[in-house]
Amino acid sequence: MVDKDRKEGTADKIKGTVKELYGKVTGNEGKEAEGKAQKNKGKVQNKVGEGKDKVRDALD
Repeated sequence: MVDKDRKEGTADKIKGTVKELYGKVTGNEGKEAEGKAQKNKGKVQNKVGEGKDKVRDALD
């Protein structure tokens, strides 16, 4: 079973990548930075979910 944090983290990584690319294409440095930040947030959230999955698997 995949943890909710992993799903949300993956979604944030995808959204962040899209925003970052949009910022690069349009020359909008603010959107690019916003996208990078959201992508990094997603990576962290994904790692939290992985940790929860490992704990849950160890207890099963």
